[in-house]
Amino acid sequence: MTALAIVFWSSVALIVYAHLGYPLLLSLLARLRGPQEFRWPQDLALPTVSVIVPAYAEEEVIQQRIANLHDEIAFPRSKLEVIVACDGSPDRTAQRAREAGADLVLELPRGGKVRAQDEAVRRARGDIVAFSDANAHWAADALVELIKPFADPRVGYACGEVKLLGEDGTNQEGLYWRYELAMRARESRLRSVTGGNGAIYATRRDAYVEVDPVMGHDLSFPFTLVKRGWLALYNPAAVASEKMVPSLEGEFARKRRMMAHTWPIVLQGGLLSPRGYGAVYAFMIFSHRVLRYITPFLHLVALGTAIALIGQGWVYIAAVVIQGAVLLGALAAALIRWRPLLIARYYVLTTASLAAGLWDWLRHGVDPGWEPAEGTR
Repeated sequence: MTALAIVFWSSVALIVYAHLGYPLLLSLLARLRGPQEFRWPQDLALPTVSVIVPAYAEEEVIQQRIANLHDEIAFPRSKLEVIVACDGSPDRTAQRAREAGADLVLELPRGGKVRAQDEAVRRARGDIVAFSDANAHWAADALVELIKPFADPRVGYACGEVKLLGEDGTNQEGLYWRYELAMRARESRLRSVTGGNGAIYATRRDAYVEVDPVMGHDLSFPFTLVKRGWLALYNPAAVASEKMVPSLEGEFARKRRMMAHTWPIVLQGGLLSPRGYGAVYAFMIFSHRVLRYITPFLHLVALGTAIALIGQGWVYIAAVVIQGAVLLGALAAALIRWRPLLIARYYVLTTASLAAGLWDWLRHGVDPGWEPAEGTR
């Protein structure tokens, strides 16, 4: 086998492993580990919890968010604190948050979501600090379920399940998200999750870490806390919901922005350093995160080497045809709204967003500020 063929087969093997092989292996290992159940002991008092909602230009939804936390959450009001951290919000978000009865409203200069969260944690009174997007809606038992993992003193981070609403558009994020949550549940059973979400998560106050403001909590928190000796777990019974971006093009733009914030974590924030991980967690970080993020480059290598190897076997022709068909299907989806074509377009655009985010970060850095994603309010 030539060196070029080795490169081709290695890139194809890594793509297949990242998307199919790792989930299958993870399922097998998690099944051997057994189910994961969370209970709060009856003789253990509930902790005090500060729910922090960072907000920028959220006047349309902030009152509903606070009403959900105050009136619909089955948690003792005396143990619950709701903090709205306005990050230089240009509208009436702060005013409406006060009118809705938030316990504390912070009007901060524009510094980005992470810095707003940091300041809110400094002012929080809860033993547990929980976080939520302004457009999220928590189920009645979401907070009770979210804190259950903390009954184990080894747990420093917990996240819940997010149900995405609005799957009648062209975006296929809901399909991918169900796949992602299935892997998250198995990672939690095996060791710890490798990523979280902004809609519903929490940390012990004494485990909270202030990270670089361009590095969001979703990726940086789980692995950072694992390095510090904590467990980072997922409880699917803690359910939140929020609207997803309706269009594939909007999802591409959202993921591109996210990846511009992700690459600094990967390359500068310590994710690639295995120190403190342990063998199992290092394996999960490599399989779920590193390989996923380099997928667009693996595709380019596989395509380029397959073209160079045409004439040395039918498999190389097939590799070019398959990748070409996916690209053509993605283009056709702009005109024909057919589910297989939309899935092809989703895959191509979201894979491209990984590389586009890297390009944006390398070219001009990342602004820590953020704005609500298109169509999610």
